[in-house]
Amino acid sequence: MILLLQVFVSLVLVAGGLILFFYSVRQKDFEHFDRMALFPLEEDNLRKDRESLPADSAVPSNSEEK
Repeated sequence: MILLLQVFVSLVLVAGGLILFFYSVRQKDFEHFDRMALFPLEEDNLRKDRESLPADSAVPSNSEEK
C-alpha cells in the first residue's frame, strides 16, 4: 500500500513539474536571458570615477601590506 502511495505521489510531482515547465516555456519567461547577457556589468560613469582616482588612494594589494 505504501509503495503505491509513493508511486502515485511521485507521478503527481512529475506531472506538476512538467505542467509548470511547459507553462513557463509557453509564457516565454526565458527569452530575456540572451538579451540580459549582453548588458555591461557596471555603469560607465562608475568605471570613469574609479579610473580618475589618484594612485595613492587605491586599495593596496596583499603583497604591499606586508
